[in-house]
Amino acid sequence: MSKRSDISEFDLINDYFAGMTSQREDVVLGIGDDAALLRVPQGMELAVSVDTLVAGVHFFPDISPSDLGHKVLAVNLSDLAAMGAEPAWATLALTLPGVDGLWISEFCRGFSELAAHYDLQLVGGDTTSGPLSITVQVQGLLPMGEGLTRSGAQVGDDIYVTGTLGDAALALVCKRDGDDRQAMPQLLGHLDRPIPRVEAGIALRGFASSAIDISDGLAADLGHILQSSGVGARVDLDRIPLSPSVTASLQESNDWSLIIAGGDDYELCFTLPPVHRDQVASISRRIGVTMTRIGVIDAQSDLRCLVPDGSIWSPECTGYEHFSRSDGDN
Repeated sequence: MSKRSDISEFDLINDYFAGMTSQREDVVLGIGDDAALLRVPQGMELAVSVDTLVAGVHFFPDISPSDLGHKVLAVNLSDLAAMGAEPAWATLALTLPGVDGLWISEFCRGFSELAAHYDLQLVGGDTTSGPLSITVQVQGLLPMGEGLTRSGAQVGDDIYVTGTLGDAALALVCKRDGDDRQAMPQLLGHLDRPIPRVEAGIALRGFASSAIDISDGLAADLGHILQSSGVGARVDLDRIPLSPSVTASLQESNDWSLIIAGGDDYELCFTLPPVHRDQVASISRRIGVTMTRIGVIDAQSDLRCLVPDGSIWSPECTGYEHFSRSDGDN
């Protein structure tokens, strides 16, 4: 990114960010003042989530700015999806090593295209100079008392995941190793432009007993549900939905770590009573998102991953954790 020093923060905001998203009727005052004024409709609750993405940790420095703009919003919308919330507003804090008009324009394009899909308005933020990092806070709306949480799983509930798992983790491994396999464009799409399962989360309100988005790996994130709900689980590994590329990789390595602990899937993992299986199938057809039953909640105090022969497979690492010595850069 080339550097410029002849543009003020206010010019940067006015030139690139002030009009980058559509205007919502529930925004009383947006960008341009000390704070935004937002109107929460009567009978609705506000869901709020924030994530920071840092170059070299959460994304490769050579990611296209459009893909980065998409990703920084998508990973936050994934949190709203896990709560069953409908996206409404966002704030953006952007730290840049320099001002490159083309880079910022492309970043804004990736961000605003995804925001437009969900009628989300950017209502404020901050810009500063320094190593590239982006913090996005999103706010979503949902009917009072209908939010999905991690703490409602019950013994006997089915465990489901949306989409396929392991694609982003395989893309990360291939990119690190310089493996330019034929499927890389599709794999990188999962890594750099994840699809937040907002429609699925909203549709699961009233059915799912618990939910979480899979950002740090299935084992780690399902583990959060188990801990919060005070239950255990059995997952049948051969039920986990995989793309052809991940299936081929698994056949070569016979190592489930990529799928169980790889992270960056941004799919939903959710639980619900077996009586709702028909509703899940109907929701899946209606919104065009696959929902696969992979296991069951039980009374034991741990997560057991079973291979097809019935033996238990245990990963060396359950998922990504910040500040641990095993963390890797991506």
